[in-house]
Amino acid sequence: MDKTSDKVFVFDTTLRDGEQVPGAALTKNEKIEIAKQLEILGVDIIEAGFPISSPGDLQSVKEISKIIKKSIIAGLARAVRKDIDACAEAIKPAKRGRIHTFIGTSDIHVKYITNTTREEVLKRAIDAVSYASKFNDDVEFSAMDAARTDFDYLCKVVEEVIKAGAKTVNIPDSVGYSTPEEFGNLIKRLFNSVPNINKAIIAVHCHNDLGMATANSLSAILNGARQVECTINGLGERAGNASLEEIVMTLKVRKDIYKVDTNIKTEEIYKTSRLVSRLTGMPVQPNKAVVGSNAFAHASGIHQDAILKKESTFGIMTPKSIGIPGHELVLTSRSGRHALKHRLSYLGYKIKDKDLNDIYVKFLEIADKKKEVFDDDLISIMQGSGQKGKDIYQLDYFYVATGNKILPTATVQIKKGDKLLKDAMTGDGPVDAIYKTINKILKIDLKLTDFQIKAITKGQEAQGEVTVRVAKANKEVTGRGISTDILEASAKAYLDAISKLEDMK
Repeated sequence: MDKTSDKVFVFDTTLRDGEQVPGAALTKNEKIEIAKQLEILGVDIIEAGFPISSPGDLQSVKEISKIIKKSIIAGLARAVRKDIDACAEAIKPAKRGRIHTFIGTSDIHVKYITNTTREEVLKRAIDAVSYASKFNDDVEFSAMDAARTDFDYLCKVVEEVIKAGAKTVNIPDSVGYSTPEEFGNLIKRLFNSVPNINKAIIAVHCHNDLGMATANSLSAILNGARQVECTINGLGERAGNASLEEIVMTLKVRKDIYKVDTNIKTEEIYKTSRLVSRLTGMPVQPNKAVVGSNAFAHASGIHQDAILKKESTFGIMTPKSIGIPGHELVLTSRSGRHALKHRLSYLGYKIKDKDLNDIYVKFLEIADKKKEVFDDDLISIMQGSGQKGKDIYQLDYFYVATGNKILPTATVQIKKGDKLLKDAMTGDGPVDAIYKTINKILKIDLKLTDFQIKAITKGQEAQGEVTVRVAKANKEVTGRGISTDILEASAKAYLDAISKLEDMK
């Protein structure tokens, strides 16, 4: 593709690279939920998983391929035929599918990972692309650790895989080693040195080990790259990947410099960020660019005064541009269905009349416990809507006796289908007592690796959100619970995690 094209394709790898973060494992249903939102967001290519890695991952990619119609669905495969076979099977139902194959090309990868020679790696790369092309016309090749690969050898690899049928060639900074000037120059030199480079789209995939993933990606775009691989909230291995929201909003705000567009509907960015954070259990830092809770906050008196007079004095983009609604309307238990539906519509949710009653019941449950229901409460209701019936285990009842001179004791009743299971246990604290009781009831032994509490909204009556991470054998999952009662939220989060473990069997 001509590097002067004004379109940059967004390749989202949240469901593959993003899920490789320890504890961020997603169930099949959660992956499908994120994939649907990525399609709404306008992502061009969704890398849905690594099919050979597990039967569950293959099945998830296959199910996503059946559901998603607009975005291209990609699966990852090493330059190994059995990997490509699994990937081809997984994306077969897709309206538009892609096989993404890769092999390390830097000398350190050639020596210590493939344990072979440059010549053999080149042969494997060509074979992988040729073989993948028999299954699918859309084949992408990645030269893993390209940023540390000998330049002349990298040119040869790029030229040969394009000859073999690669429609997209990815130049990754796999270890986050490069700098913006250096990485941009690498892309520029490739365009000037590889004779057939205009027959493929040149992509980049940058990691954030030195905090330069977004800057390196943008530098590559300036020098001709026309596909950028990224994740929501910058999720990914180690320090993460280039952040989709940062790249897209930079291209939009500074179009005077980059002179390119994307297909991303930026008004869907915030909702997508919140969804990914909730399902992975990975909180977004308050000062995170674009989607952090402080991204549009102004505490300085000088800043506040200036922005009230003219927003552009200290505001280069508006909250609405990424989907954060303004002029919050507070609802109460006296608010009717019409007011609820109107506000949800303003927040971007299209509610069918047949679903409104169920949502209204959940709204009243919160409204009865709080004087005021805020937008974040409504988003919480909607993000959890329909999930209750999917949980294998549900909290039916709990009671905790605790105090500074009382041995904390919990009585818990769990609903599994039509059965009610009940028992009691003591613990080091109220939450520990609840968790030990649940373990006893379900006859399980789990390792709690992380426990986090945060308020969804402000004030004494704020809903509390508890996120837990639990491990069993080689599986680690995240559970989430919400309630105005933090102990209830803790119990729900733990049961949510256990349900996910059961679902992964």
